[in-house]
Amino acid sequence: MQNPFRYFNSSPQVIHLAVMMYIRFPLSLRQVEDILFERGIDISHETIRFWWNRFGPMFAAEIRKRRVYHSSHSPWRWHLDEVFVQINGETLYLWRAVDHEGEVLEVFATKRRDRNAALKFLKRTMKRYGRPGTIVTDRLRSYGAAMKVIGIVERQECGRWLNNRAENSHQPFRRRERAMANSET
Repeated sequence: MQNPFRYFNSSPQVIHLAVMMYIRFPLSLRQVEDILFERGIDISHETIRFWWNRFGPMFAAEIRKRRVYHSSHSPWRWHLDEVFVQINGETLYLWRAVDHEGEVLEVFATKRRDRNAALKFLKRTMKRYGRPGTIVTDRLRSYGAAMKVIGIVERQECGRWLNNRAENSHQPFRRRERAMANSET
């Protein structure tokens, strides 16, 4: 594989620092530019934006790869939930996995809400992030059936208000959906 930094005048460490500062912390491009200038690195905010577009996915893939390969078992707690949405006039189910910090791990849309859809969603998420310590779900029986196939039924937790983290992750989506419905009328 060729070096992705081969045509850039800046060192890969500077590019990595600039992109990770912009992604990891709640900073604007101009704030990252100012912080780097204080460290003696004179780069414009447009350069940082270009680097972010070019190298951001590559750095994210590296982080994901390290996350999975360092452990085949993640001690994290996942919250799984599904919600129905209208996409192009068709009702679909949006499956969502959220980690213990509230970060959305995976989003998946299906036409059905059955064991096969839950199994496909779980396999896809576990392939990317490894096996979780516990999985918190609502009382949908499809989750239990899919977990039985995978062999992780003992890691499932169901209970009232346990899955609030996943439920809250749907709120921004619903807000946008309501705003779009109001603008159409």
